[in-house]
Amino acid sequence: MTQHQHFPTIIMSRIEIIDFARGIALLAMTLFHFGWDMELFGVVKAGFAGSPAMVWFARCIASSFLFLVGVGLVFAHQTGFNKKAYLLRLTKVIIAAIVITIATYYVTPAFYIFFGILHHIALASILGLLFLKFPYWLNYIFGFSSLFLGIWLKLDILSNPLWSWTGLSAHVAKSSDFVPLFPFFAAVLFGIGSTQLAVSKKWIDALSKFKFENIYGRTIKYIGRHSLIYYIVHQPIMMGLIALVLYIA
Repeated sequence: MTQHQHFPTIIMSRIEIIDFARGIALLAMTLFHFGWDMELFGVVKAGFAGSPAMVWFARCIASSFLFLVGVGLVFAHQTGFNKKAYLLRLTKVIIAAIVITIATYYVTPAFYIFFGILHHIALASILGLLFLKFPYWLNYIFGFSSLFLGIWLKLDILSNPLWSWTGLSAHVAKSSDFVPLFPFFAAVLFGIGSTQLAVSKKWIDALSKFKFENIYGRTIKYIGRHSLIYYIVHQPIMMGLIALVLYIA
């Protein structure tokens, strides 16, 4: 059965609520990074960014990004595989991930980002293609399996730090942004499954009616549409502003 038979063809106009949701996730990420920066500059007590509330906040943010990756994969490939567009976006994400690794290794070598959200998005953009051919209910099963694997399964054979990115390693990674394959790939699978369900049930028409036309809505949508650029530049700008304010103070 081809992918065209799995999903009915829909009008591929931009669905604003997806951009809006991505923008909200980016703003939430900015709030988390602000707290992390305040600890880095010594404004708040050490351990603030690693407190349980902040850790769970970060996990929810990462999961929302990855859920939206799954959503995007379904929409991007429901009418066929656009190799050029896919490889262009994937290349941008990979380059951005490498830049983040190099920059954080220079700024905070003890907690540099070796497999953060961008690294996961790059890998998930590849692995996720394998699940587009499955029905939504099976992707939900795969998603819950991924979740439970990441939570409960730790393998001694993967105890080497080189395998930390899997999430199945017994080694505890030290990183300011660590989003291992398991259990977080579950969010991607849930995003794929949920979008497949929404398309098959024709809920997309209702979702496409959500419009955000005031200045706040347009701003958040704009951020969501340029998520990669925003992700790369927001931290240097925010850290620079905090440093400037502290210097003046």
